[in-house]
Amino acid sequence: MTTRTVDPAHELAAFLRTRRERLDPRDIGLPARRQARRTPGLRREEVAELAGISIDYLVRLEQARPMRPSADVVEALARALRLAPDERTYLYDLTRQRPRTTAKPPTTAAPPLARLVTDLSPLPAMVLNHRYDVLAWNPEMGRLLIDFDTLPPQQRNSMWLCLIHPETREYYVDRERVVREGIAYLRAAWAAYPEDQVLNELISQCITHNEEFARLWAQREVKINGRGHKVILHPDVGEIAVHFEVLMPLQDPDQRLVICRAADDDSQAAMDRLHTR
Repeated sequence: MTTRTVDPAHELAAFLRTRRERLDPRDIGLPARRQARRTPGLRREEVAELAGISIDYLVRLEQARPMRPSADVVEALARALRLAPDERTYLYDLTRQRPRTTAKPPTTAAPPLARLVTDLSPLPAMVLNHRYDVLAWNPEMGRLLIDFDTLPPQQRNSMWLCLIHPETREYYVDRERVVREGIAYLRAAWAAYPEDQVLNELISQCITHNEEFARLWAQREVKINGRGHKVILHPDVGEIAVHFEVLMPLQDPDQRLVICRAADDDSQAAMDRLHTR
């Protein structure tokens, strides 16, 4: 039997509380109060006033009552809590106010994307779905990370490889940041695809069996990186710094095309040695 990783009502309640508690009253122009604050951040009545809703309504939301706020209320809360764009999207997903597809998540890359990955050589490239499952890759990406052909399909997942696989879990020089950003993305994916049992099981297993994942998941960070920088400590050629770009095809919005390139001359030289091995 499979179960949901997190109940949306309880996750909404926890998310609202954590975002309320991180706000400094002085940053949003609220007057100082003589009475000392017993808890960090804003009081419920202050958030309710900023959002233009009743305190009772906000209390019920933070108590995980079975409610579905309107889009107007969600937007008002997002403004009141000063949510970042990714956090705002997450709030809309939690409250089911964003249209969602009924199609099943893909388990194979769309053929045109698979051909594009091949054509992008010698740039390392791969296709992921929203779970971080690796659906297609070119030889350069296999040499940069791991030979995905040697893995069973259920282990071809970037998060699993980073957290658990003995050969790749120590690949990244700034591993804490890479894992943190990966988990922040998975949280956004969970809200966008709440009925994806495979994703729910992946998150549940990581929470249960990996203390690092459980600790970072509990912080409820939400962030989607469309581009970035990583430094890989490759066992064969040493340190490689790469820039990566994530593209989402219009025809296949549930698939992500990831393209890497060397960040400097030394890294390019290391990649050239790697590709000629």
